[in-house]
Amino acid sequence: MKIAFIGLGNMGAPMARNLIKAGHSLNLFDLNQVVLKELAALGGTISTSPKAAAEGSELVITMLPAAAHVRSVWLGEDGVLAGIGAGVPAVDCSTIDPQTAKDVAAAAAKQGVAMADAPVSGGTGGAAAGTLTFMVGASSELFATLQPVLAQMGRNIVHCGDVGTGQIAKICNNLLLGISMIGVSEAMALGAALGIDTQVLAGVINSSTGRCWSSDTYNPWPGIIETAPASRGYTGGFGAELMLKDLGLATEAARQAHQPVVLGAVAQQLYQAMSLRGEGGKDFSAIIGSYRKPE
Repeated sequence: MKIAFIGLGNMGAPMARNLIKAGHSLNLFDLNQVVLKELAALGGTISTSPKAAAEGSELVITMLPAAAHVRSVWLGEDGVLAGIGAGVPAVDCSTIDPQTAKDVAAAAAKQGVAMADAPVSGGTGGAAAGTLTFMVGASSELFATLQPVLAQMGRNIVHCGDVGTGQIAKICNNLLLGISMIGVSEAMALGAALGIDTQVLAGVINSSTGRCWSSDTYNPWPGIIETAPASRGYTGGFGAELMLKDLGLATEAARQAHQPVVLGAVAQQLYQAMSLRGEGGKDFSAIIGSYRKPE
């Protein structure tokens, strides 16, 4: 299949790489010339704009940092909708607010293009391994069309409902993730301050009612989980700035829905403080630094 893939950052590049490995022909666009050349060496074709990438493609996929980029790439003068053919399916895998996903999909529909939102979970490791979870907001017909291609980049392809519901699922999940990481950080730091061996404490938590992914897979205390970012200086994971962005999306959506998210708002402020300390580039589990004495 001839696929336009636009947005080749830390997540998009390995996703595109997996599609090339699966035998697809990719038209690529990104501002990063280095990654474009790397993927071109694998068989991809470099395009000069989103419009050029979309022209002649049988499917368009975008993976972009924020809502403003999604609007620009899709709706701009040289954007996807200026080049895509009527009837060509499309999917945006960025994590953005639900309303932007609906607005862009509505603009696409006016040109006869069915568009889905399909944000992902699983991090850069999951993108590289092809084990991502896709949370898809789309009609049943479009979901059936997209599922085989998404399955070449992910392990779990979940149909969440109509367009926009993929974003709802993603921001609710990450709202909980941000809160749970803070809870684990508080518990681990308290236990250390009171004198218990942190390995023992983690073992108790991970076999008791406090067990959660933020503890048993991604524990924020260094040395507890060998593969977690905490054991490599909080590098190579899900950046705190990205968590801050997702918490902002969740709290803004909650404001619009008049729905209280008390713990979510507190979590957002803690990650905002972390960002102001210049630590936004670290993995989000480095929030435990808010509870530990400087060494």
